[in-house]
Formats: sequence, structure tokens, C-alpha cells
Amino acid sequence: MGERLYKTHCANCHMDGGEGLGALIPPLKGSDYLAANRERLACMIRYGLKDTIMVNGKVYAEQMLGNDKLNDIQIANVVNFILHSWGNNQPPLTFEEVTNALGQCEN
Repeated sequence: MGERLYKTHCANCHMDGGEGLGALIPPLKGSDYLAANRERLACMIRYGLKDTIMVNGKVYAEQMLGNDKLNDIQIANVVNFILHSWGNNQPPLTFEEVTNALGQCEN
């Protein structure tokens, strides 16, 4: 389910293989940002990102739009798909961790 949701809601910017889009959209594939910001991923999916971030030594300033149509379970599935794809070998987040994170989002 996470892969299908990713392809529908995320791949148009981050690409099917998670490689991002040049200097505009950061890669998810092999991203050091994912490991360092696991607790922020669910909020970023739901509410987007307006901050400048650094991923694998490169600065990205393009705003990421959020997706408030995805429910908590769908967001958990997308997060865990990303954490386990394209060489990312991060431990999964539990549904409870995702819902707790979503309850603490600064949007």
C-alpha cells in the first residue's frame, strides 16, 4: 500500500526511484536527512515543508506542499515505504509513533 500511495502522491516530484529532481527536489534515495529527521517525516507529508533543508550535503529551498487528504494510516505506510526503499535501511515507525508525531506537528 505504501508504494502505491507514494507513486500517486509523491513520485511526481521525488520521482519513481526516489532520486528527486536536480537542485529543486531533494532525493529520498540514500538520504541522510531521513535518518536524522524520522520524527518529522509524517508532519512533512501532511503539512509540507517551507524551510530550507540540507540533504546529502546539498541545500534545497523549494517549498514542499503537504497532503492533508492522506489519513494517519496512509501516512504511516508512505513513511515506512520511503524508509525501506532505494537503499534506505531505516527501522520502521509504528502507527503509534506516526500518530504521536502528527499530534505534535508545528504547521
